[in-house]
Amino acid sequence: MWIDLLILLLVAVATVLVLAALRPNQFRVERGITIDAPAERVFPLIDDFHRWADWSPWEHLDPAMQRTWGDIPHGPGASYAWEGNKKVGAGRMEILRSEAAKRIQIKLDFLRPFEAHNITDFTLAPEGSGTRVIWAMHGPSPFISKLMGLFFNLDRLIGKDFEAGLAKLKAVAEG
Repeated sequence: MWIDLLILLLVAVATVLVLAALRPNQFRVERGITIDAPAERVFPLIDDFHRWADWSPWEHLDPAMQRTWGDIPHGPGASYAWEGNKKVGAGRMEILRSEAAKRIQIKLDFLRPFEAHNITDFTLAPEGSGTRVIWAMHGPSPFISKLMGLFFNLDRLIGKDFEAGLAKLKAVAEG
């Protein structure tokens, strides 16, 4: 009987490991919103990390969070680092590309509670009298992420934060 349980347990563990190994090597989370404001009004809210406190869904999770901004205020080379409680962790962002009123690409490095290195893109496009903003994050899925992905839906977890942030961005840009 114990042998049967041990074999069953080993088969279950092996199955989970194989399923995790078969998951994609890359991930992408994307959300969008239409903002009733021109891209020229929306763009600076994203391109300047000092403005993220107005709309980022993570900025107010830790009132004692330590923030550090680089010497460049906006555009390529602008950087922002944070260190806070377990809700926000620690990390750093740097703007890699910035095309006025069109696109911003950010290198996003999480240091804590887990290490991850991803790319975040904001794309702005005219839509009617407003601007369609797409917020996407993509990067590699190491084995531990693939394993966690069997039990947690990364798209749903991060996506809800993107949706909250885009709603706040909309309110600020339209306000």
